[in-house]
Amino acid sequence: MWPKLMKLAKEGGLNTIETYVFWNAHEPEPGKFNFEGRLDLIKFVKLIQEHDMYAVVRIGPFIQAEWNHGGLPYWLREIDRIIFRANNDPFKKEMEKFVRFIVQKLKDAELFASQGGPIILSQIENEYGNIKKDHVTEGDKYLEWAAQMALSTQTGVPWIPTCNGRHCGDTWTMRDTNKPRLWTENWTAQFRAYGDQVAMRSAEDIAYSVLRFFAKGGSLVNYYMYHGGTNFGRTSASYVLTGYYDEAPIDEYGLYKEPKFGHIRDLHNVIMSYQKAFLEGKQSFEKLGHGYEAHTFELPEDNLCLSFLSNNNTGEDGTVVFRGEKLYIPSRSVSILAGCKNVVYNTKRVFVQHSERSFHTAEVTSKNNLWEMYQETIPKYRNTKIRAQEPLEQYNQTKDASDYLWYTTSFRLESDDLPFRGDIRPVLQVQSSAHSMIGFANDVFVGVNHLTMLSSTMGMKDSGGELAEMKGGIQECRIQGLNTGTLDLQVNGWGHKAALEGEDKEIYTEKGLGKVQWKPAQGDRGATWYKRYFDEPDGNDPVVLDMSSMGKGMIFVNGEGVGRYWTSYRTLAGSPSQAQYHIPRPFLKSKDNLLVVFEEEMGKPEGILIQTVTRDDICVLLSEHNPAQIKTWLTEGDQIKLIAEDHSTRGTLTCPPKKIIQEVVFASFGNPEGPCGNFTVGTCHTPNAKQVVEKECLGRPSCMLPVVHTLYGADINCPTTTATLAVQVRCDKPDKKGASK
Repeated sequence: MWPKLMKLAKEGGLNTIETYVFWNAHEPEPGKFNFEGRLDLIKFVKLIQEHDMYAVVRIGPFIQAEWNHGGLPYWLREIDRIIFRANNDPFKKEMEKFVRFIVQKLKDAELFASQGGPIILSQIENEYGNIKKDHVTEGDKYLEWAAQMALSTQTGVPWIPTCNGRHCGDTWTMRDTNKPRLWTENWTAQFRAYGDQVAMRSAEDIAYSVLRFFAKGGSLVNYYMYHGGTNFGRTSASYVLTGYYDEAPIDEYGLYKEPKFGHIRDLHNVIMSYQKAFLEGKQSFEKLGHGYEAHTFELPEDNLCLSFLSNNNTGEDGTVVFRGEKLYIPSRSVSILAGCKNVVYNTKRVFVQHSERSFHTAEVTSKNNLWEMYQETIPKYRNTKIRAQEPLEQYNQTKDASDYLWYTTSFRLESDDLPFRGDIRPVLQVQSSAHSMIGFANDVFVGVNHLTMLSSTMGMKDSGGELAEMKGGIQECRIQGLNTGTLDLQVNGWGHKAALEGEDKEIYTEKGLGKVQWKPAQGDRGATWYKRYFDEPDGNDPVVLDMSSMGKGMIFVNGEGVGRYWTSYRTLAGSPSQAQYHIPRPFLKSKDNLLVVFEEEMGKPEGILIQTVTRDDICVLLSEHNPAQIKTWLTEGDQIKLIAEDHSTRGTLTCPPKKIIQEVVFASFGNPEGPCGNFTVGTCHTPNAKQVVEKECLGRPSCMLPVVHTLYGADINCPTTTATLAVQVRCDKPDKKGASK
């Protein structure tokens, strides 16, 4: 998938790709390295170079990144007297060894810019301010050591400081103004944990933050994330969703998210077209009123001038006078003036189309498409080999090789111990620092009782000064409601078994399937493995699994870990935190793909849907009252040359490649409401708007719609009109005769 994603990024106006280096993925055991497949760092950086782009390598090796354990290998925790990210000799020894190993590997491939490669910047450490105040870490000494160690590697490119956040142009003050201002993370949305609502950040706010940063002399902006992708397998940090930064300009599945993608692309194109004035021009600043500013870059000898006019007031549009001209600036926006005169871009004015994502259940029959099941063997105390008086800490047992640890104990009750009243039942109460737990008990509470609990973690924490001391597992366990009072089981004697039997035997692979006995599936079974086969859906659209019918567990396709799911963990709105899970097409064969799911709770596998994803519903939402951007300019050398000043507002709809507009879903001129995919007509709706749009757009891959009330027969005097055109069309592939499907 890398080449396609890099091509999309370059199409979006980027010229640099930034990546972390994942220590726990590359060195899962001390001295044993993995750079194969999607861990091939050298191939990734070379591919960046093949796309004629630069690279920024954030070696860390602590990265945070909502990545398991912040990128630090588990085995570091087992080194005596280690303190992570501190002035601590055991940690510094291992960190330096890994950093030098990575730098040498990149040097050997001649990938640093000093060698003719694409890597222009490197980063040591990450977001250290979050733990610097921890007195144990002696933060300043550690940072000084890390900086000097990094410099001693002699890469020939700078090691950089960072700003991570949403508005570094207005929140970050550099002490040394002779150094470039580098913004390593401009958050395009917010990563999500289980239970979180969808995290939104508008295209307008991202564009505003970027131009504020550049206006004040910023040198580099990196989007975090421009494409977030998927936390495959067990790679996400604690509670972090498998889908990562789905609201980025390129969504989780590699599709444009409009208008975010297009609006930011237009910004990039303007900046790059006028880069000489921006990089070499003399900078000046002028205050134009309360909250209004002008930042100007001029090269008089080349007749170049570029201005950024800012309105930093929230909710207050306004007009300013700049160089003798009256200019309108919407609230909390920045306008770019080419020649310090003509507005070629405003962050608040979005003229690109919107897109709405849809999921389509696919026909995926296969000769072995019936669900089968295998139930995990529930261990009892007498079957375990690792025993202790109290429950043991979870991570020390699993070594982060599995999310799962079985705890089991046995105890005896007599009939007199049980409540005499039939409406009172004993209750098992467990306090645990793991993330989830399910329990198993025998049918009758008389005689010897066997109690087993499957404790699970949803990734390890990714940051914090106490990372090396983080613990998981049972801390208290008791039975309440007995006739004889509360029964404390904490020191009852416990057996432990790390990992699932299905994990140990790798029954999610073709090779491991035969190691257990499968039988026809029945739903509503806890701690159960399910399997079936399916054929690859037709076409090239991304493929997902809809797991809404399941509870919590893990997904495997053809032996590849797709990721954790937890659909029973609901948001405040009552919907699953994440219902769809991405299966990259490179994981798939054309026929008989093996799907294996481990379900902890009581899911119904027959309800799992295999779907494809499209963004074939596209929209425009524009007002006739909004002054249009000047689109009629082209680049000549280092200057933007205006062909004409065109102030008419137009909306353009363009289908994905090889598709045409086959349906006008919605069209209204007046005061329509709602977002793309959920438009509704207002009180000033024009009935014939849909007919006009159908005439202009049906059967075409693209169409342009003037935003003029007379064209749609609208009453501009309607009291509540906003003179807004809202249109949603649906694209599809044409049939063989050229008509739409």
